[in-house]
Amino acid sequence: MDKSSVIFGNPMPEKVVKGAEKSKQKYIKKYGDDSNAHYQIGFEPIDALDFIGASNIVFKDKGEKFDDKALIVGNIRMGFGHYRISIAMASAARALGYHPYWLDLASFDATGSKMIREQNDLYSLASRISQKSKLFNKLIWEPLNCEGFKKITYNAKDQKNSELLVPIFENIDKDIPYIATHVWPSQGAIHAGMSHVVNAVPDNWPMGLHLSEGAIHTVQTPYAYLGYKILNGFDKKKQLKGLKEEDLKMVGCFVDHELLVNLEKDNEARKARALNDKPIRILLTVGGAGAGFKQFLEMVKHLLPYVKEKKVALFINFGDHKNVYDKMIEKLGDVECHTYFDEYQKLKEFKKEMEVKDVEGIYCIYNKNIFEAVYSTNLLMPVCDLLVTKPSELVYYPIPKLFMRHIGGHEVYGAIHGREFGDATWECPDKKSANDMLDTLVNDREIIAHMADTITKLKKDGYYDGAYECVKLAVSGRK
Repeated sequence: MDKSSVIFGNPMPEKVVKGAEKSKQKYIKKYGDDSNAHYQIGFEPIDALDFIGASNIVFKDKGEKFDDKALIVGNIRMGFGHYRISIAMASAARALGYHPYWLDLASFDATGSKMIREQNDLYSLASRISQKSKLFNKLIWEPLNCEGFKKITYNAKDQKNSELLVPIFENIDKDIPYIATHVWPSQGAIHAGMSHVVNAVPDNWPMGLHLSEGAIHTVQTPYAYLGYKILNGFDKKKQLKGLKEEDLKMVGCFVDHELLVNLEKDNEARKARALNDKPIRILLTVGGAGAGFKQFLEMVKHLLPYVKEKKVALFINFGDHKNVYDKMIEKLGDVECHTYFDEYQKLKEFKKEMEVKDVEGIYCIYNKNIFEAVYSTNLLMPVCDLLVTKPSELVYYPIPKLFMRHIGGHEVYGAIHGREFGDATWECPDKKSANDMLDTLVNDREIIAHMADTITKLKKDGYYDGAYECVKLAVSGRK
């Protein structure tokens, strides 16, 4: 099923089509042709996600059957963002009565999986280089993420490469509801003949990269909806045919059920801590690519006096990047902190204590298990007052936020959305602007209280219901 020659009714130049085929053949030559393989599907529990009963899809010698209430979440690890959105989808599926199955297409010993891992390694490397080289960032990384990936012609190569994913789907029932949290799992599922595919688009900046013709595209914001509806700017020389309403739905933010069920109570607790001079609980996150260390370090240095004065309690999730923790300690010297290194259960118990007790000091979290690394941030969100993050997938989560510098030009538009909807600051791209904003938020407690009220109102308006809506669309299919 060729989807590289014509994309949503827009013919691609012959040169682009030939380049796409060349790209696919390059991966076949490098990793082998497994188009005739017969991969048997089985399942394993995901202990860190036991609260939603998610089952990990793996290759096994003997095939196993899916539950009658199965819903598959197709994903890849590219940073932490797509995993985090996947957890939100699995959580919403469980809340609505379905059994979520986790399909990480990068995790298999298959040609398509090796293709994904190679591209992910390149993306992670480039993200880190962009934070060290201003010239690389200005001339290559920012333009690629903002304008290069936006071109509709970029989609042709991805569509052709994603044909390599088809063998993984051979023994998966084609009518199982399916939500993809990255475009490659969506494209692969469509090529394989899956009939109920939702393509959950993660960014606020519309890009050709995210197109998966045949799937229902779900977006979180009005800006993204209009951009995809008319494919605005996807070709600089002409206006393209856009997406029909059956192909595109604006559903709201992709957020876990567990973060929404007690959100009003969490916001009242935030307000009480802020307005009664309790330590402000600040949660800093290290991204899955490990980039942005310099600004991250400067903010930690700036907050140390506030921690000593018991105005701030600082929580740092290093994800699965212990090297970042080691670098931080090396730069800061002798800093006393509580550590939760591969102690996920202990962290869960401490989180319960935080619900009823005041806390102070510095807490550093690291987990080599990818699910624990990602979910530690989600776990702490309800009991923290301010999330400090780059404007990535966390833009859309229901907690007051301070945005540090973006990594990749596409993230700029997430920050713009957050500041306009009132549950976040604007982007603070350098040491001075970020530290000035920290000073403001720590010393003017009314701002966090105001953001908390805004978040409560946004929930009432259905702003955070996107994951639930994706599940409903996947189950019902195209109408």
